Amino acid sequence: MSERERDEHSGTETTGHEWDGIKELDTPLPRWWLWTWYGCMAVAVVYWVLMPAWPGISGYTRGLLGQSDRAQVTQDLKGLSAQRRTGEARLHAATLQQIEADPELQGYAMQVGQSVFGDNCATCHGAGGAGGKGYPNLRDDVWLWGGTLDAIQHTIRVGVRSGHPNARGEAMMPAFGRDQMLSAAQVDDLTEYVTAISGRKADVAAVGRARQTFTDQCVACHGAAGVGDVARGIPNLTDAEWLYGSDRTTIRDQLWNGRNGVMPTWQARFSPETIKALAVYVHANAGGVAEPVAPPRDVVQREGVAAGASTH
Repeated sequence: MSERERDEHSGTETTGHEWDGIKELDTPLPRWWLWTWYGCMAVAVVYWVLMPAWPGISGYTRGLLGQSDRAQVTQDLKGLSAQRRTGEARLHAATLQQIEADPELQGYAMQVGQSVFGDNCATCHGAGGAGGKGYPNLRDDVWLWGGTLDAIQHTIRVGVRSGHPNARGEAMMPAFGRDQMLSAAQVDDLTEYVTAISGRKADVAAVGRARQTFTDQCVACHGAAGVGDVARGIPNLTDAEWLYGSDRTTIRDQLWNGRNGVMPTWQARFSPETIKALAVYVHANAGGVAEPVAPPRDVVQREGVAAGASTH
């Protein structure tokens, strides 16, 4: 065997490889790196022996320690479930009002409610509950079906037009234009009428023409003054809250197409205790308001202006 070539500058053997006159040195690996490599291999072998490691045809090597992440997760969940049972038992035994009156129990309910809200409600209502176009704001004082604890709990339980036998939303907004209940001109006039009773400038002539149309088509639900009906979830047309928007185009579209929102029923997915916690969470973040009572207002004056703004 011939002796390997050595680099004349460093005295290190070369590998015999050369690129463009540059020869590769056969420099040994650093001793510290080599021992680290050996140590990693030793640790790997020990791990293979002690822990689950190698897959097989019908299973895998279990390891001497018998470690199972699945079993550990199951055990952790059982422990968590045991902790929750104590809190759920207290929620079950207490009324919603008692929960809010007990700081410790309310704190527990708020934690549960926040978690459930984030996983299930934030998609529509937003992470903070402020809602968006077509999705109610849960942080203000305006509630279609009431903002008391009991009313909120009932809405969460049965939903809105959800298919539940007791669902909210039995009163439907008609599609006056789409279903040809009113002509396009009548819908335009009615748009001006709603704009007028929301306290904004409107076409006086159009308001006058729409007065009888409002009486014939809208008063049965929204009332003569347009303040709605909380008991039936009828929006107040004279306050400052709008679910879909307050511009004339949006109001006309609502009159023409009759939007009717849907909220799922959570009764089959959540336990009664979880629904209680969620109701407490929503109620507390809305400032703990009671059901708002709209003050009486005059209907449209002779000039076509009355008061307020439209809701949902």
